[in-house]
Amino acid sequence: MSQKHSAHGFTLEEVRAIYDRPLLPLLDEARRVHLQHHAENDIELCTLISVKTGGCSEDCAYCPQSNHYETKVDAEKVLDLEDVIAAARRAKEIGSTRFCMGVAWREVKDGPTFDRILAMVRGVKELGLETCVTAGMLTELQAARLKDAGLDVYNHNLDTSRENYHSIITTRSYDDRLRTLESLHKVGIRVCSGGIIGMGESVDDRCEMLRTLANLDPPPDSVPVNALVPVEGTPLANMPPIDPIHLVRMIAVARILIPHARIRLSAGRRSLSREAQLMCMLAGANSIFFGDKLLTTPNPEQNDDLELFRAAGLNAMISHSNSKAAAE
Repeated sequence: MSQKHSAHGFTLEEVRAIYDRPLLPLLDEARRVHLQHHAENDIELCTLISVKTGGCSEDCAYCPQSNHYETKVDAEKVLDLEDVIAAARRAKEIGSTRFCMGVAWREVKDGPTFDRILAMVRGVKELGLETCVTAGMLTELQAARLKDAGLDVYNHNLDTSRENYHSIITTRSYDDRLRTLESLHKVGIRVCSGGIIGMGESVDDRCEMLRTLANLDPPPDSVPVNALVPVEGTPLANMPPIDPIHLVRMIAVARILIPHARIRLSAGRRSLSREAQLMCMLAGANSIFFGDKLLTTPNPEQNDDLELFRAAGLNAMISHSNSKAAAE
């Protein structure tokens, strides 16, 4: 996915200037942009499951699924198709409109296992849900096969800035990630791409990551903003928790830079107070993962989220194919 020329795209200095604004004016601007492009109180509910857990050959320093580290996550086989479809059906019943399937692979490889993933996509699509997969790097031909199966969105995060990338991951390059985004763009699959804060990166690293995303042509359809969830056994296990205000700033800047995207308040939400979550939503977050688990880490309880929605007057986004379930 090509980046805009600097004369037409954002510079790091411009993004840093937005990030460094006093918080309340920054929130005012983000809210103004949000209301120009999105319904005021709607929030997208996504359900994420791990269809293949652990045993990944990548060395992402934050990830308990890497086989480079001793964690409590064991390698497992790919789930049966019937189990995935049943999970998608339950997700639809509780109001989710997007069903995301995580596959702990370094890259997609052709063969029977990929064929099973394609069958999962077809089955979830038949339920009337938006389909999303994250399975590492892929080629344009593999992306085309996913598109033919009915895939709507593919998640492939940049994680951090190019400059900071090799302090987090050494088993693939930043350009590898960008090439995957380019392959998705060429076949018409919408891109979900964001990053993680709280990994020891600088503010410039955070801003550079957002600048890179915003300058993609086109920018991502969805931007997950994750706070690190430290996991015992990984190199980042002892990182201190991120100040929620930094998360709010990231979401506000992402909203201003990428107005049409769904900004997803993702990993780390369980550690946030209700008030901090609402500040993130005020800053422009209009999507969350809904359910009790994110791949291998806990997520807020479903009933807690529903109570927060009621207290704040938020409405689950209603898809055409799922209007009854989402309304309930």
